[in-house]
Amino acid sequence: MTDLSDLTPAAWPTRAAAAWPAVPLLVALALWGYAIRRTDISALDDFGLVSALHPTFWAGLAVLTAGFWFTVRDPRRPGGWSLAYVLALLVMERATQALLYPTPLYAWAWKHDAVIDHLLTSGGLQNADQLGDMAVYDQWPGFFAAQAALVRLLGVDNAAMYMAWWPLVSSALLLLPLLLIYRTFTEDRRLIWTSVWLFCVANWVGQDYFSPQSVAFALHLGVIAVVLRRYGRSGGRRGRPGQVVWTVLLSALVTAIVVSHQLTPGMLVVTLLALAFTRRYRHWVPVVTTVVIFLAWCLTAALPFLSAAMPDMIRSIGDVGANVETGYGATPTGTGAVVTSWAARLLSGSVLLLALVGVLRQRVLRHRAWPLVLVAAAPLPMFVASSYGSEMIFRVLMFMLPGAAFFAAAALLPRVRTLAADAAAREPGVRGGRGGRSPAAAARRRRFPLASLNPLPSPPSLRYGAWVPPLVLLAGTLAFVPSYSGKDRVNYFPPREVALVQQLFDQAPDDSLVVAANRNYPLAYEQYWRVDHYWFLDDERRHVDEIVRDPAAVLARDMAAVEAPARAYFLLTQGQTANSEMNGQLDKAQLERVRESVAASPRFELIAENSAGVLYVLKPAS
Repeated sequence: MTDLSDLTPAAWPTRAAAAWPAVPLLVALALWGYAIRRTDISALDDFGLVSALHPTFWAGLAVLTAGFWFTVRDPRRPGGWSLAYVLALLVMERATQALLYPTPLYAWAWKHDAVIDHLLTSGGLQNADQLGDMAVYDQWPGFFAAQAALVRLLGVDNAAMYMAWWPLVSSALLLLPLLLIYRTFTEDRRLIWTSVWLFCVANWVGQDYFSPQSVAFALHLGVIAVVLRRYGRSGGRRGRPGQVVWTVLLSALVTAIVVSHQLTPGMLVVTLLALAFTRRYRHWVPVVTTVVIFLAWCLTAALPFLSAAMPDMIRSIGDVGANVETGYGATPTGTGAVVTSWAARLLSGSVLLLALVGVLRQRVLRHRAWPLVLVAAAPLPMFVASSYGSEMIFRVLMFMLPGAAFFAAAALLPRVRTLAADAAAREPGVRGGRGGRSPAAAARRRRFPLASLNPLPSPPSLRYGAWVPPLVLLAGTLAFVPSYSGKDRVNYFPPREVALVQQLFDQAPDDSLVVAANRNYPLAYEQYWRVDHYWFLDDERRHVDEIVRDPAAVLARDMAAVEAPARAYFLLTQGQTANSEMNGQLDKAQLERVRESVAASPRFELIAENSAGVLYVLKPAS
């Protein structure tokens, strides 16, 4: 044990200065913890979690961002402090909902849990002819098989026991490949960690939830990292023994992607093609490996689904309008929905604009990190190739983000040093029989003078321009919250709603039919292999208008084909109402009229009711 009295007086201020980044970090986490305890989610409005959060949450984000900015720009600080700030950011961004909400978010996450449950109970999945619209999960089962194994390994009842924490876990998985990608082009810690921070705050799309996409995206970045670091001209000559090991690793990553997700392999192929057409990465092993594995899966295991879906996929090529579709069921409605939608658009637009500024401003970086420009631009053709259920625009933004965040960070920082520029500055040469620079090195110095690289940050300045970058970073960090959590009124299902739906499946006989407004409720696909569903808002608008005019009669007619002992149920919950209202379908008054008509009809019998919804069953015809 060290006697502190033996330390020299100068050691105290030195240690205090070295530890000062801990102060804003701990203050931010303390404010966040206080906010979690004081936030009331009992009555979410159209602003989702944004209006429910306690003000100290916003103060904590501001303190965390300020502490990160001044820590990352100080060259004396170890990189561990930057990592600590990024991890704290992920906790505040992605763990808040898991702590506040007693049930998992997103109807699609519940759907994925149902697929895993079926895999665990039956020991396998079924084919396309048996499952219809669920066939896509049987043709790409990698994620679900891995989760079924994890459920058994952890000894829990189902994936719902941990899937609320999946956004935090899947986001943390992205850090390693991101760091490897960025360190391929620079050792400037300011640029690396600011890029990671911007990636985290701009990744609002929400694909980090419990889904195959969340894992496939991390694997996608892993493949890009391997290619950038091991298959470039600086990665060694082709055919060397070590290259075989990296090809095996690459094949394993690609295989895991291909068996788990439909879209990510396509994004990976276009990205690798873009890199392969550059002089530095003109190595065709990654492209050929990915294409061969992708085609092998599509022509074997996934062939039943693709055979049925291919005509629609071909017709959607070039249908750009489907990616920006507006109108019935596709337009945010209400002040909260519109504001949060615009917050997300402005956040993504600002990052892309900053990336463009970074490309234009950082001349050396643009030249040396040109592959990251290609990584950012390569997904754009996919916007024309398919609408992907009107979600392609969001997926394109997500796959562009790793490259875009790098150059957006460069726009916020002084001119930065690249690995190639460092090597050029140290390159020895021979001139006149004495040590010196070669003519080529001198030419590179003239083209990219080291004086313009400014490897160390300038002392803090009170000039107006010095405060613009941190304010931009803070604005982006705060804008993440409405972009990511602004639709929590739609995505959150309280325990009473879960209990109501669970009651339905506990009593529904085989081959029963569940009729609901839309699929936005928990357990929507529970026992999907034996219970059918019909969501009437997915129908043509003409039929929806017919239901609104005479709800009980039309619904009873649509449900009458169910034969005993199966039964036909009508379910209406608050999650369905929120989704319908905020996406411009039926408003609350119209859905209430549907509910009242069913309640008054002698054709229906009330089974269960609570503050989250109602459940009716169609009586057998006399």
